[in-house]
Amino acid sequence: MKNKITFLFAFLLLVGTTVKAQETIKLYQGKAPGSENWTQKEAEMYSDLFKTEVVYNVTDPTLIVYQVPKGIKNTGTAIVIAPGGGFQSLSINREGKELAEILSKKGITAFVLKYRLNKTETNDPAREMMDKLKDRAAFEKNSLATIQLAAQDGKNALNYVRANASKYGIDTKKVGIIGFSAGSTVAMETVLDNKPEQLPDFVANIYGGPRPELLSVPAPDKKIPMFVCAASDDQLKLAPRSIQMYNKWLDAGQTVELHMYSKGGHGFGTGKQNLPVDSWETRFEEWLSLEGFLTK
Repeated sequence: MKNKITFLFAFLLLVGTTVKAQETIKLYQGKAPGSENWTQKEAEMYSDLFKTEVVYNVTDPTLIVYQVPKGIKNTGTAIVIAPGGGFQSLSINREGKELAEILSKKGITAFVLKYRLNKTETNDPAREMMDKLKDRAAFEKNSLATIQLAAQDGKNALNYVRANASKYGIDTKKVGIIGFSAGSTVAMETVLDNKPEQLPDFVANIYGGPRPELLSVPAPDKKIPMFVCAASDDQLKLAPRSIQMYNKWLDAGQTVELHMYSKGGHGFGTGKQNLPVDSWETRFEEWLSLEGFLTK
């Protein structure tokens, strides 16, 4: 009987802290500026290449909100999560929703950003992106207009969070952004090409490949702690750009932490490979705590 009661209590506790997205917020009223004539339809599929769900053909940027569950202390911290996918798709679960659930249980209000993407010409956006990356220079050049729109989505996401801080119990001085791969370009655009009053309060760059032009932009005067994480065996060979961003922050006297794993590849996100890289989320939580973002 005692075991049954214990099991029932544990089950109720688990149910009480289960996290689900409470709402989806449109970032713009009407059609998003700059893409008013886009006609592609947003869709979602399971990618055999990425081994996870991806969203593609995003034309109407949104934020998926994960509030702090009842019974867990709200730290007042908020984070915008920008998934990656080469501006061709979004790894919406492994680099978005799953992390949002983890962080919300730590007392952080999380917002998964679905930003605008290149139009997908096939029914397999992940493989289409990999094919285009055979000529990376041309791909980055052709994607620049979309990157600029996605960057605007990232900035507007931060603006929305701060403007609605009281609704979610957020401290307007504890609003950050984390980006994975292409999403890190979105995140770094909000840091390196933004108005001073709209800068985030912290940033995380996960196996990021910020466009080369950003690497030459000076770090802002505002102190913005940065967390950098990647794997040396990144198939897209983006690890050096993570090192460059780390050095930029270090040279500017900014607070920065770097985790470069020997193995893990590109796009590990919240997936598990039975490798040390699987614990990067714990390192990130420790860093957030060290920087004061996990305390009220």
